[in-house]
Amino acid sequence: MSPPVAKLHAQGKVRDVYDVGEALLLVATDRISAFDVVLPDPIPDKGRVLTGLTQYWLDRTMDLVPSHLLSADLRDFPAPFRGEPSLAGRAMLVKKAQVVLVECVARGYLTGSGLKQYRAEGHVCGVPLPPGLEESSKLPEPIFTPTTKAAEGHDLPLTFDETVDLIGKGLAERLRELTIALYERGAQVAAERGIIVADTKFEFGFADGELILIDEVLTPDSSRFWPAEGYTPGVTQPSFDKQYVRDWLDASGWDHEPPPPDLPADVVQRTAATYRDAYERVTGDTFDRYLQRMGFTASDGDRDAADLERLRREHA
Repeated sequence: MSPPVAKLHAQGKVRDVYDVGEALLLVATDRISAFDVVLPDPIPDKGRVLTGLTQYWLDRTMDLVPSHLLSADLRDFPAPFRGEPSLAGRAMLVKKAQVVLVECVARGYLTGSGLKQYRAEGHVCGVPLPPGLEESSKLPEPIFTPTTKAAEGHDLPLTFDETVDLIGKGLAERLRELTIALYERGAQVAAERGIIVADTKFEFGFADGELILIDEVLTPDSSRFWPAEGYTPGVTQPSFDKQYVRDWLDASGWDHEPPPPDLPADVVQRTAATYRDAYERVTGDTFDRYLQRMGFTASDGDRDAADLERLRREHA
């Protein structure tokens, strides 16, 4: 019998993707990027927060659209990954899918690149908006603002008509419908926890002819989470993501070109705490309980980075 397939299929800014034959193993590392550059210092347990939140949301949106998730249980992973401590809580076995080459963005509030486009053109991705909106304004209703899915560099905004030209009218309409429905579900659940979901992005693919939700879902890396308490239109809101890292990098004088500077220990620790806080606020559960459910112990974390690097070398 031939040995099982286990090959590093792709390595993104955050995720390592292994081809394991009939499925893929997605591993969310603790790498962090800013301004499209991967920083030298990992954020402890960041990958587990992303994976834990994705599982949480997939459970709560399966009535809207099926997903690629097969299992996040170490015992279900194929050899040689089965029982690997460094993967506990940070890896998912998923279906292979033909990826739809459009990033599906939903916005309920105006900020970031959407605000810049609105100020320059009065619309976002071709969606007209009323005059007088400002930073962090709540939109009259959530809007679908897709982008290209760039392998490198920045994604570019698309109008709905441009999306139709890329993937066809029927699929474009279905993606718009699903993106808004998923955003509204996430925003409703998060609001009950005192969190505003300002915007988020989703990815979709086809498996066995069925459209499914793939990649991460409603995490601090794919969404802007704001505390509802103290929300004030007109100013930039605090957020449960890596904004603190971006702010520190800007204050450091870095020009956003490689190589990036090392992050101070207090910036790493504060960012790690922010990610854990996002998990606990959204789910209403403790992050420690999530780790326990996934079979992770604190002693395992001491060798996470070395073990993940070993897996990459062994299966490159």
